[in-house]
Amino acid sequence: MTAAASSPPKPAYRWLVLTAATLAQATASFALLGLAALAGFLQQDFALSATETGLLITASYAAPLFALVFVGDLLDRRSERLIIGVGAAIMFAALMLSAASGGYGVLLLWLFVAGLGYSATQPGGSKSVSAWFRGDRLGLAMGIRQAGLPLGGAIAAAILPAVAAAWSWRAAFIAGAVAALGGGLAFALIYRPPDDEAAAAPRRAALTLAAVVELLRQSWMRNAMAAGLALVSAQYGILTWLMLYLRDSQDIPLIRGAWLLFLAQAVGAAGRIVLAALSDRTPASRFRLLTVSMIAIAAGVLVLIVLPSRTPEPALALIALWLGFFGLGWYGPWVAYLAETAPADQVGLTLGAAMALNQFGIIAAPPLLGLIHDITGGYAAVWGAIAGVLAVAYVLTGLAGVGRKTAK
Repeated sequence: MTAAASSPPKPAYRWLVLTAATLAQATASFALLGLAALAGFLQQDFALSATETGLLITASYAAPLFALVFVGDLLDRRSERLIIGVGAAIMFAALMLSAASGGYGVLLLWLFVAGLGYSATQPGGSKSVSAWFRGDRLGLAMGIRQAGLPLGGAIAAAILPAVAAAWSWRAAFIAGAVAALGGGLAFALIYRPPDDEAAAAPRRAALTLAAVVELLRQSWMRNAMAAGLALVSAQYGILTWLMLYLRDSQDIPLIRGAWLLFLAQAVGAAGRIVLAALSDRTPASRFRLLTVSMIAIAAGVLVLIVLPSRTPEPALALIALWLGFFGLGWYGPWVAYLAETAPADQVGLTLGAAMALNQFGIIAAPPLLGLIHDITGGYAAVWGAIAGVLAVAYVLTGLAGVGRKTAK
């Protein structure tokens, strides 16, 4: 088969690619992020402490820290459809084995393996979308694709606890496994690379330490990673502590606080699309929107510090929506910036390395902020710490003019 015959026409087919990549992300997120919604059921069944319960979530989130760089490297040398399909199969097998687990230690092991499978979805879907939309509506497409992550998590929070209550947490794990496999296989069946990508970006040699070091030496990469680490730490700090702040400082019951958090996540999915679409205006606007997000999130958490107790719920809802829009929405332009700025033969490696560093923030921010709360006895220092991290990142990146594209 000739190259011209191997790839469907670009204008229509690329939107099918975007749909398939978004579906793969949403179903993988449904399976993995849904674990947090099942934490109470697991805690009860295995008689776990709070620390042991938290480790179940950490086990799945820690795996990408080790896998993402290697997955990104493979994406520059192998087919996206193969890697995402295999990742979905690994998630399916690991979650099915998790559902059959009879002990806490075995469950931890299989959740870690499920996280390894999940590692293929984020950089793989992002690279496939960038291949079809590079130079034309990349921000919009990447924002739509990245919205699949919070949407998958929100749907899991709405469905999986009901499944666990009606049958068991094991049945909920099986539902997540089937969803992850279905989304991954659908992508593998649909996706084909564009012809011009195959011609313009030959597969590079295998990963070497020198290649990683050279990539990390680039100023645009270092600053993009610094911005991503600060923003993802703020994101997961807000997602972890906002509900508890509303309960402890504003006397909002957990059920109503959960709805405010749901609204924040829903508008965050919309923010990923809107901010990424806005970043299509000029190449420099992608990074500029990241610095705007830093300022907006810092302002939002600082408002929480000065709010009086028993603030009316409509006002709290507006703050939650503000934090959701910028606190989750930043990810769309961030991924688009990385995909557009990276050298053509290192898109996968670039995405994998940057996303791997973000895992440090995802894993470390919630417990570190919890430690700050335990030491100070309140939430003011928690919100102040988030604002401080964002301020440092803004000084290091926003004032340095790193939006300039220097990689190509």
